[in-house]
Amino acid sequence: MEPLQTVPYITVVQLSDSHLFADAKGRLLGMETDDSLQQVISGVLAEQSNIDLLLCTGDISQDGTQASYQRFADMTGGLGVPMRWLAGNHDEGLALQHICAGTDWLEPVYDVGAWRIILLDSSVANKVHGELTQAQLDLLEQAVQSAAERHVLIALHHHPVSIKSRWIDKIGLHNASDMLSIISQYANVKGVLWGHVHQEFDQSMQGVRWLATPSTCVQFTPRSDDFAVDSTAPGYRWLRLYDDGHIQTAVSRVQNIDFEIDYSIKGY
Repeated sequence: MEPLQTVPYITVVQLSDSHLFADAKGRLLGMETDDSLQQVISGVLAEQSNIDLLLCTGDISQDGTQASYQRFADMTGGLGVPMRWLAGNHDEGLALQHICAGTDWLEPVYDVGAWRIILLDSSVANKVHGELTQAQLDLLEQAVQSAAERHVLIALHHHPVSIKSRWIDKIGLHNASDMLSIISQYANVKGVLWGHVHQEFDQSMQGVRWLATPSTCVQFTPRSDDFAVDSTAPGYRWLRLYDDGHIQTAVSRVQNIDFEIDYSIKGY
C-alpha cells in the first residue's frame, strides 16, 4: 500500500474591508458592498479547496450595525471553514462581540499545522488611524515567544509599513515601531498581513513578507498623494503557508463586476 501523502502547507484565505451596511443594498462610493462581497466569496468557493482558515481583517461593517455583522457571518459561514475576525476603524466593538458571542471568531491565536497565526486589534475608538495598546504588544510578544518551533503569521487591520501613499500612510499604525521592535527579535515571524489600504501590497524585508490585501468592495489608487478611488475590481488574498516557513500568495479578483464610482463622495 502506498503511504498517505500529506499536504506540506496550510491554506489561508483573507477577506478584508467589506464595509457592509444595515441595509443590504447599501453602497460605498457607488458600489453595493453586499453584492461585491458575495461575488468575492463565490470566487473563493470556485478557486480554493481545503481552506484551513478564513481571516477577516477588519472594516467588516461600514456603519457598525448588528445587522451588517450578521449578514457577514451568514455569507462567510457558507464557506464552512474555521475563521477569525478582527476589528478595523469602522467596526463597532460591542456589536462585533455580540455577533461573535459563543464562537471562537475573535480568539487572537490560532495554531494550525506548522504555523501560529496571531491576530492583533489595532483599532482606536473614534479614530481612523491604528495603534496597538500595551496589552496588544504584550500579547504579540508572548504569542511569538511561546510559538516554539512554529512559524508565525501576524494579522491586523492597519498597515505597519509605508505603502508610498501619502494620505493613507498618515492613517496607518501610529506606533508601528513598537511592533517592529518585537518582530525583529524573533526569526520565526515569517509574514505580516493587513487590510485598511484597499489595495495590493507585497514586499519582503529582513526575512519577513509584508502583505496588504484588496477590499472586497472599492479600491484605492496605489501611490496616490490624496484620496483617490481606483477602478480595479474587488478581490481577496490566498496564502499557502508551507511547513518549511515560506509563503506562497497571490490576489484573486472578481471578473466583470459592473459599478460606477461615485466621485461626489470625498472620503470613506
